[in-house]
Amino acid sequence: MYTVVVGIDDSEERAIAQAKALADMPGSDEMRAILLHDFTRNPEGASVSQVASVRRARERLEDAGIEIELEESSGEPAAAIIRFAEEEDADMICVAGRKRTPTGKVLFGSVTQAVILDTERPVLVCSAESSD
Repeated sequence: MYTVVVGIDDSEERAIAQAKALADMPGSDEMRAILLHDFTRNPEGASVSQVASVRRARERLEDAGIEIELEESSGEPAAAIIRFAEEEDADMICVAGRKRTPTGKVLFGSVTQAVILDTERPVLVCSAESSD
């Protein structure tokens, strides 16, 4: 079984792009996707299954026959993604990139950039523009 930790943010468009990219991979029928959403603010106490972007990715992946697990964390998203990948001995990490100016990256950071730089695992970066 090929295990992928999928960092899902609040964007349904990016989540769909990630799900499509994974579903289109060869051997996706032998894949287990761990959908991880990191709550940076959660005053309502929502669970991962209530996040619209997670639900959309889950539906798409289940339709493709991919085994799904849902996980949630709170705090720093990049660190959580890397930690889950290590704990699960994941074969790959999947994140969604977004267009930012160089100044925006310096001021606000980049989860995608941090994941790429701080892990030894392969990282698949998906763009919302590639979704259908």
